[in-house]
Amino acid sequence: MKRRDFVRNTALGALGATLVGPLDALAESRVTHFESDDLSPSASKSDDFAAYFIAIGDWGRNGEYDQQEVAKQMGLWAASHPNDFVISVGDNFYPKGVISETDPLWHYSFENIYTAHSLQCDWFAILGNHDYLADPDAQIRYAKVSRRWNMPARYYTKEVSLGDNKGKALFLMIDTDPMLHESFKDYTEKQITWINDQLSKASADVKWKIIVGHHPYYTVGPRINNYDTLTVRKALSKTFEDHKVDIYLSGHDHSLQHLKPEGFTHQFISGAGSELTPVTTGIPYSRFQASEHGFMYFSVRADKLNVKAINAAGAVLYQTELSK
Repeated sequence: MKRRDFVRNTALGALGATLVGPLDALAESRVTHFESDDLSPSASKSDDFAAYFIAIGDWGRNGEYDQQEVAKQMGLWAASHPNDFVISVGDNFYPKGVISETDPLWHYSFENIYTAHSLQCDWFAILGNHDYLADPDAQIRYAKVSRRWNMPARYYTKEVSLGDNKGKALFLMIDTDPMLHESFKDYTEKQITWINDQLSKASADVKWKIIVGHHPYYTVGPRINNYDTLTVRKALSKTFEDHKVDIYLSGHDHSLQHLKPEGFTHQFISGAGSELTPVTTGIPYSRFQASEHGFMYFSVRADKLNVKAINAAGAVLYQTELSK
């Protein structure tokens, strides 16, 4: 299968300072996307779509905590379904990131784990909080060593073609850990300005706006009301609403989730790449939650976006379809 090309790449983010000031709360709830109640084979057939990717997070544990099993299933899935690239939503290396682009963890937790031929595609990665505990920029430098690891900066953009004259999907790959620390206030304010600027100047042919960050802004995992979640919510909610961001994709809680809080944006959490954390059921804004090892698979075209949550045994635990 011919791999689809990214049509644009811009990058920013070197390091600077912390937490952005208070932002407005989520705007009033309104009709946003229509979700399909009929997910028949004809509705979810992958070859109806133009771009495909796997999302995985919180994985780098030397193959342990079922990382190896999830990696195997990712390879099997990508061998039998179209897949253009992988997105890593952070916490790529436990317990304390990597110290250099030659750190042995690159082999023990990445290269020697995701070995399937079908996974030798581009991986687009962001940083998580554990990645900050050593040298986060080593992961940027490794992009010059690896044929598949892509992290041009601590935050950057990607645009993906959805077919000739059918528009694009815009991905903003952001750096959320500095938002939690006062010492990074200037850096965070600069990044928030950049995010708003990128969304403001998005071309008319951008059909889907997808932001990828490590920390969720809503969750039904252990961090429902903790500092991380509430701080990222304060920092990003107004931006999501003002610019009608379709999807916020994250990790940090080690589970698979689809959440729809008030406002425009859908939250997907795909942090089940290795060690798991529990989830809470019965929360009104949760559409799906599972404390199971696995990953998410996205199929995108100009007017539809299909998301599947797949466990380490290859079972589709959940799927949903967003429509324009």
